[in-house]
Amino acid sequence: MRKAEEGLISMCEERARMLQDQFAVSVNHVHALAILVATFHYEKHPPALDQDTFADYTARTSFERPLLSGVAYAQRVVHADRESFERQQGWIIKTMKHEPSPVQDEYAPVIYSQETVSYIEGLDMMSGEEDRENILRSRASGKAVLTRPFRLMSNHLGVVLTFPVYLVDLTADAKEEDRVAATAGYLGGAFDVESLVENLLRQLAGNQELVVNVYDVTNNSNPLLMYGSEVPLGNPSPWHVCMLDFGDPYRKHHMICRYRNKPHVPWSAITTPSGVFVIFMLVGYILYAAWSRYDNVKEDCRKMEELKKRAEAADIAKSQFLATVSHEIRTPMNGVLGMLDMLLDTDLKSTQRDYAQTAQVCGKALISLINEVLDRAKIEAGKLDLESVPFDLRSILDDVISLFSSKSREKGIELAVYVSERVPEILLGDPGRFRQIITNLVGNSIKFTERGHIFVQVHLADHSNLATEAKVEPVAIGMNGHKNETTAVATSVSRNTLSGFEAADSRNNWENFKLLLSYEKNEMPYESVSDKVTLVVSVEDTGIGIPLEAQGKVFTPFMQADSSTSRTYGGTGIGLSISKCLVEIMGGQINFVSRPHVGSTFTFTAVLQRCDRSAINDSKPVMLHPLPSSFKGLSALLVDRRLVRATVTKYHLQRLGITSEVVATIELALGALSGRNGHSLASTKLPCMLLIESDSWSSKMDVSLRSRLLEMKQNGHTPVLPKIILLTAAESDKLKANYAVDFVITKPLKASTLAACLFQALGITQTQPSHEKRDSSGSLRGLLLGKNILVVDDNKVNLRVAAGTLKKFGAKVECVESGKDALTLLQIPYKFDLCLMDIQMPEMDGFEATRRIRAVEARVNKQADAGDDSEADGATGAGKWHLPVLAMTADVIQATHEECTKCGMDGYVTKPFEEKQLFQAVQKFLDPGMSS
Repeated sequence: MRKAEEGLISMCEERARMLQDQFAVSVNHVHALAILVATFHYEKHPPALDQDTFADYTARTSFERPLLSGVAYAQRVVHADRESFERQQGWIIKTMKHEPSPVQDEYAPVIYSQETVSYIEGLDMMSGEEDRENILRSRASGKAVLTRPFRLMSNHLGVVLTFPVYLVDLTADAKEEDRVAATAGYLGGAFDVESLVENLLRQLAGNQELVVNVYDVTNNSNPLLMYGSEVPLGNPSPWHVCMLDFGDPYRKHHMICRYRNKPHVPWSAITTPSGVFVIFMLVGYILYAAWSRYDNVKEDCRKMEELKKRAEAADIAKSQFLATVSHEIRTPMNGVLGMLDMLLDTDLKSTQRDYAQTAQVCGKALISLINEVLDRAKIEAGKLDLESVPFDLRSILDDVISLFSSKSREKGIELAVYVSERVPEILLGDPGRFRQIITNLVGNSIKFTERGHIFVQVHLADHSNLATEAKVEPVAIGMNGHKNETTAVATSVSRNTLSGFEAADSRNNWENFKLLLSYEKNEMPYESVSDKVTLVVSVEDTGIGIPLEAQGKVFTPFMQADSSTSRTYGGTGIGLSISKCLVEIMGGQINFVSRPHVGSTFTFTAVLQRCDRSAINDSKPVMLHPLPSSFKGLSALLVDRRLVRATVTKYHLQRLGITSEVVATIELALGALSGRNGHSLASTKLPCMLLIESDSWSSKMDVSLRSRLLEMKQNGHTPVLPKIILLTAAESDKLKANYAVDFVITKPLKASTLAACLFQALGITQTQPSHEKRDSSGSLRGLLLGKNILVVDDNKVNLRVAAGTLKKFGAKVECVESGKDALTLLQIPYKFDLCLMDIQMPEMDGFEATRRIRAVEARVNKQADAGDDSEADGATGAGKWHLPVLAMTADVIQATHEECTKCGMDGYVTKPFEEKQLFQAVQKFLDPGMSS
């Protein structure tokens, strides 16, 4: 070990000596340049040196100074000569911050510079406190002076070397005042310390064995690293310190050398008897440990295999348990809700009806909770599959808006939706699951928002990404761009939003929204032509936000922000977890930005497929909600000072075929209608309606607006007075009594509601679409009227509910309580048009009963094909016997649905079923227009 230390000291001393020598050579080159400036600038008349000559000379001789990134000369200028000096140079003296230099005794502006540092020309080298002290020390001592280390333009650590330039030769023992009087200027050079040490170490043998660090230790309590890494080495090793003398007596430097790895033990230490003994002991221990490890791994594998079998058995048991629990809970709930529904169809007193409706709402809430828990269980088991059917995205969003409209009116908040024009009208995907995600997000927003707005936007991913990338704002490190809750609340963002309240995501403002609108108007050159469509859906609210400490567990099942959340706002905390899983199954991602006391913005993507109307067929039915065409060609004038809100209103009007223009105030609207004061409408057609937002209206406007409109009509500016319609989030009846308007439309807006209000306000007769006139296929009563239906269920309450529901829509119903009784009635030729079959029944379940029905049908159809009509009873090759059998089940587990298909059932109806669900299930079997 001593030899290793002696070798370290020798190598360290050698490197320190060579480093000092190379530095001295570079210092001598700078000194020579100082003499050159003194000779050719001050001793020649006129001076033989100028900027171009200096730059050319230093560039051509830069090979002599490879460790200097650049040199420059600064002339000494006293304040009395400053004005004449600046006039001669044609520029003013500036500080290092490129500002005019303040008044001081003297200056040191750079007049000559190498091309590599030409940016410092005209800068005062004495404007910085430390630079000033170094220059004063340099001229007082006549020696080279160094600065403390700093980062050069090359990102290497370096120092600035400063030499005084004298007008006359001075002796070595000249006094300080003589040196100051003789000073003409200062020559400086930027010295690359890292390159110097690197070049030195490259030339020496054993470089890979040593780690070298160079420090500026002028301040012992705070040494400054000039070369090397401050990262500690893995193994402790000997080290040695060498002092370095770079010629500046004021600044002190030293070099620390150490071995990169711990010195190796010599071979002679191993070959001793004790060394051999230790080696054998180590080998024996390694073999023993390896064998023990093998036994442990083998035992662990056996336990893991056993645990795997248990987990698989538990998974099967869990699925069976969920199926049973689902059935056992839904079966009585079906009876409760069904009987309540039948009770509400009877003649009840107002109090009795209120009690029944309250019970019905509570029952549906319980069913919704059961569905959420079962959805989570199906997702965990990997048994949740998505449908792929055509659907109208805009209609789904309208349905969600309708669901929460009463709550938003009650709270007085803006609830709005906007869908980009580029989003296809019909998409292929799972509408139920898409609706579930939107409903969960909007439901949370409604729950936690007391003022402001909730805004749902849908755009194409390409356009949304462009708008986001167009305005990238730096954010601090932390959750959602905030280090703590204080900064999260205090940060200021644009308030040009839907309601004027601040939004959590600063990108959701009018500027970005306007950028998205511009992408809609202009065809994008790279727009995808594939069948896949990636949507970006955002739900923005101005609610209470999510505390920063709770944002990491937002998507954790059954977790809420704190224990008081469920007490104050209700809910189980499972909705966001399910939404995240559904989004990921759809091939997308979900994230959020939330700021406490400001609000939250949840954004998710979903990958769907395009679907043309021509591709819709019987196998892929789609529920379309066509809008009336009576408004096409009409125009409207909208008064709204909030641009985002005005764009949303224009979107709904455009869906009805109404063109519209927007002005900020009623005064501007009147000016546009009259064509005075330089205002005019872009459209030549006068608007038939004047839509005014409630915050742009005041009670004082009642008489004045009417009188001015009548005056314009008399003057011939407006032949027909436009209908004045007020848009508000408050109760319409109260406002209509207060304001003299023609009609009040209560938000939230959706196309169908807006159309109904405009029919009434404008006095337009509503024409019923032709497809709605066909009662036989447009309603459940039209489908079931006069149809014979067999209901099979072992629960008498469920039989009464099912029979009562079907009879209400005009069906003839017969009920049996077992699969065997059903087989007795279902003899070919059938007298029934449809069979609703329960699954879990004693003696013979619904699966077995359906299999026997299909076996009988197959045998009869086969005989009909063979020409034996003894049992066929009218079956032909063109129309074979096949009775539609729908499973009537309270079990919503996917495995049950698969079993229904395997045994020959044509579909299923989940108990308790509702009118819309039953219509969709039986339409393709009982509607003549859709049957084959």
